[in-house]
Amino acid sequence: QVQLVQSGGGLVQAGGSLRLSCVASGRTFSSYDMGWFRQAPGKEREVTAISWSGDTTYYADSVKGRFTISRDNAKNTVYLQMNSLKPEDTAVYYCAARPITANTWSAWGQGTQVTVSS
Repeated sequence: QVQLVQSGGGLVQAGGSLRLSCVASGRTFSSYDMGWFRQAPGKEREVTAISWSGDTTYYADSVKGRFTISRDNAKNTVYLQMNSLKPEDTAVYYCAARPITANTWSAWGQGTQVTVSS
């Protein structure tokens, strides 16, 4: 059972940047898809970016061109680089893992707050 521990986040001004990190336990990190989700107050959790195990990526339209997901398999870590942040990016961000053989996100990080001031 993989466990995810997040770090990063905080308070930044609009236009600033942050990088989130998520470290996964286990020895089979490369066999997992990794994703970043976010949840703003009063809204449902939404997908932000996905890093497939095959090294392809997906981004929500709202963050395309501004956010970059990457992974370091040797360090069992996935990152979310967030540039040109906007107030509407304010949310709790979660990383998640999905085994290649599964169709659900089976492990979640504890969440980290990102607040962007106007």
